[in-house]
Amino acid sequence: MNKIFEKIAGRRIGKVASVLALSAVISGCAHVANPTPDDPWESYNRSMFAFNDTVDRAVLKPIATGYETVVPKPARTCVNGIFNNLQDVWSSINSFLQGRAHDGINMFGRVLFNSTMGLGGCIDVASMNGSRRIVNDFGVTLGVWGFQSGPYVVLPFLGSSSVRDGISTAAWFAIDISPPYSPIFAIDNIPVRNSILALAVIDLRASLLPADRLVDEIALDRYSFIRDAYIQRRKALVEGRYADADHTTRRGLPKDEQGLAVPDYSIDDDDAPAPAATTPASQ
Repeated sequence: MNKIFEKIAGRRIGKVASVLALSAVISGCAHVANPTPDDPWESYNRSMFAFNDTVDRAVLKPIATGYETVVPKPARTCVNGIFNNLQDVWSSINSFLQGRAHDGINMFGRVLFNSTMGLGGCIDVASMNGSRRIVNDFGVTLGVWGFQSGPYVVLPFLGSSSVRDGISTAAWFAIDISPPYSPIFAIDNIPVRNSILALAVIDLRASLLPADRLVDEIALDRYSFIRDAYIQRRKALVEGRYADADHTTRRGLPKDEQGLAVPDYSIDDDDAPAPAATTPASQ
């Protein structure tokens, strides 16, 4: 599998070099005179967004599209379930750190159930029995602890983030821990480890293809659409009112026609479910 990935990526090296050079010239000219309050670094962010988008369209998206086309759906579902199971471990830990013991216990139960009866997560038997996934990470935990999100920022290759979420990511890199993929990095066999990591990246990108198509169809400005969706989602996760890991409905968050979680603007703030007692009143 490692050779297959290398062969596919190798064919695109020349294309990547040229489009990145062009992207650097074009994005360097980006300038926003009046950025929004949540995005004071919009000039830089748009430049970095253009760079990331160029890399994605040149390398990641074609590979993910090919993966979606060639690999049968049951196999892709199994792979995605296994990686989701690793993420659920990290989500459970963060729920406990946030004082959301109920969510932590539920997610830990999901991991146990899917790891045993679900063959390591290949089959999502927990969801089949009504146990829904709850997305969580250390950036959300910092928000629950009272840290402000700070300005929106686009990170190289990683994409949308904020000062708080970026610090969270950098902290784990600094102490040489990479949740939720730490078990993969612990594999001593380098070719096997790299193949699994490559598969994890491809699986993640393939899982975003439906959302990517939706953005292309409805967004007049991809950058603004993705930025606003990211900021809104992170606020919702910190407030504890919504969760949309597998695009399921929870605490007032309906699904649109595409199955993607979207806010219900018909719900007034006074009628919306109250945040958990442990969460801050605002970010």
